[in-house]
Amino acid sequence: MDEQRMTMREALNLALDQALARDERVFLLGEDIADPGSSGPTKGLSTKYGTDRVLDTPISEAAIVGAAIGAAMEGFRPVAEIMIMDFIGIAADQIVNHAAKLRFMTGGRTTAPITVRTQVYGGLGTGATHSQSLEAWFMHVPGLKVIVPSTPRDAKGLLTSAIFDDDPCVFLETIRLQGQRGLVPVDSGFSIPLGQADVKRPGTDVTLIGYGRGVVESLGAAAVLEAEGVSAEVLDLRTLVPLDVPAMVDSVRRTRRAVVVHDAVRFAGPGAEIAAILQRDLFGVLEAPVERVGARFVPNPAPPALESQIYPNTERIVAAVQQTLRSETTRDGACG
Repeated sequence: MDEQRMTMREALNLALDQALARDERVFLLGEDIADPGSSGPTKGLSTKYGTDRVLDTPISEAAIVGAAIGAAMEGFRPVAEIMIMDFIGIAADQIVNHAAKLRFMTGGRTTAPITVRTQVYGGLGTGATHSQSLEAWFMHVPGLKVIVPSTPRDAKGLLTSAIFDDDPCVFLETIRLQGQRGLVPVDSGFSIPLGQADVKRPGTDVTLIGYGRGVVESLGAAAVLEAEGVSAEVLDLRTLVPLDVPAMVDSVRRTRRAVVVHDAVRFAGPGAEIAAILQRDLFGVLEAPVERVGARFVPNPAPPALESQIYPNTERIVAAVQQTLRSETTRDGACG
C-alpha cells in the first residue's frame, strides 16, 4: 500500500477529500470551513467540491448538528464540525437526545450516520472555556461512538471508518497533534475498524494505556523508563466507544501493572472506567493498583506557566509507574 509522510492535519484533509469523492451522500458543514476562511482539515475542499457540499454555517452549534441529523435521516452522511470542543455543549440535546437515540427510538428503522468532528485546544493558552477535553461526557451516552486518534495514520483510517459508520460518531482532534508527521496510506480504501486498540510499543513490566496526546506522552515516558531498566508497553485505545477491553486485559495480564493517561480531567475521567474494568477482570493478577494520570481538576488557566502544570507529561507518567513499582515492593514486604 502506497504511503506518504504528512501531518495529521493533512491526513484528516485527505480522509475528507476521499470520502467526498467516494460517496455523493457525504457533505461537510460547520463554521468557517469553506475557502478562503478555512486553514484546518477542510482547506481546499469547498473549492474542489463546491459550497453545496462544504457548507459554511451560522455560528450555531445546535443548528449545525440538528441539520446534520435531519440530513442523515434523509439518507446523507454529514460530517459536522464543532470548531472547539467546549462549544459542543450547545449541541448536547441534538447529539445526546436525538442522534444517539434515533436507532433505538425507531426500532432500528432509522439511523443517524453522522460524524461530529471537534477539536481540543488544551495546551495553547486559550483559557478555561476554550481548552476542555470532554470525551467522558459522550462515553456515558449509549448509542454514540467516541474516537480519538494519536497519529496521522490513525486519524485518516479512523475518520474514514467514522464517516461510513451507520451510527453517530464523535471524533476528537487534538490541536497540539495536528502538526505531527507520520506515514499515511494514501489509498482511498484504507480504513481502521472502530474498537481495535493498537500496541504502539511492546513492553513487559507495565502497560501505559492512553489515546490521543496521552499516547505521545506515554511513548516519551517509556523511553525514559527504558533507561531506568523498566520495560513499558504503550497501548493506544484509539476508540473509547467501542472500547477494546480484550486488548487492555491481554496487555495488563502480561505486564501485571497499568497506568492510564489522558488529557481529560482525572476525576471521573475515562481512566476511572478503564481502571474499574482492569481491577475487576484482573483481580489477583495485578501487582499494584491501577494508576491514573489525567488533567488536574481545575478550570484550565491561560498563562503558559500555569497551564503546563495541568496536563499529563513525561515526568508525571514516570512517577506514576514508579508508584506501581513501589506498591509492589510494599506489598511483598508486608506479606513477607
